[in-house]
Amino acid sequence: MIDIIVLGAAAGGGFPQWNSNAAGCRRARAGDPGALPRTQASIAISGDGVHWFVVNASPDLRAQIGQTPALHPREGLRSTPIAGVILTGGEVDTVTGLLTLRERQPLTLLATRPVLDLLDANPIFEALDRAIVPRLALALDRPHALALPDGRPAGLTITPFAVPGKVPLYAESGPDPAAIVENGETVGLAITDGTRHAVFIPGCARMTEPLRARLRGADIVFFDGTLWTDDEMLRAGIGQKTGQRMGHMSVSGPEGTIDALSDLGIGHRILIHINNSNPVLLADSPERAAARDAGWDVAFDGMRITT
Repeated sequence: MIDIIVLGAAAGGGFPQWNSNAAGCRRARAGDPGALPRTQASIAISGDGVHWFVVNASPDLRAQIGQTPALHPREGLRSTPIAGVILTGGEVDTVTGLLTLRERQPLTLLATRPVLDLLDANPIFEALDRAIVPRLALALDRPHALALPDGRPAGLTITPFAVPGKVPLYAESGPDPAAIVENGETVGLAITDGTRHAVFIPGCARMTEPLRARLRGADIVFFDGTLWTDDEMLRAGIGQKTGQRMGHMSVSGPEGTIDALSDLGIGHRILIHINNSNPVLLADSPERAAARDAGWDVAFDGMRITT
């Protein structure tokens, strides 16, 4: 069994973004049922529906745990069904929530070496005592059987793999700080129970043939839905960067996500990490209808899928 709960479906800043007065954010803030609020992107995965691994520790993690009964303590004065945290990158909106987990609760932190190096370089993350929260480096393209804190198998195997992306904004440097790289700075995560297969890719700068091959035939794919069009933030007057500059491919268009994944035989396709500017967040938008007609769902907080 692969059990997945969407803890947060939005990109950095959430929906509504705290300082946005754009139309979509105003609708969400007013309680419009067609503009459901969403916290910043994260999922929880389980092989038994009891023990969970959080994938990406968003700044909203404390609230996400609070609104997800499956992640509540169940025994003793202090406990958690969260066995570990898996990171797919070192961006602010994937690591900040680690500081929420500093209450000396045993769990495992798993990430690729470049991501762990970013954490190691910032002493604030030593708030997670390494004797209690060990850091485990994941090798790209190598399966890793998840284990519970007591060593028992968790029933899932994960395989991290590099996807085209960029270094975190705070780590940009050099003559081409926005260069697209495929070196483990940004990774996707393949998840299997030995029979069923899910893939989680919250950030991707472009599609490649090796990535298409990896996604072919998957039972579930969560994929980067940051922007509907590459220049939507520029056209709306709410930003100075294109999607490509931020390291995200667009959902629509001839080189977009919908077209790139249309013929891969994927069972369930779901957009996640959706920016507050993306009209696909609005249930009554033409973009939502186009995504639905193309066979895509739009993730929302609390969405649960079991396969």
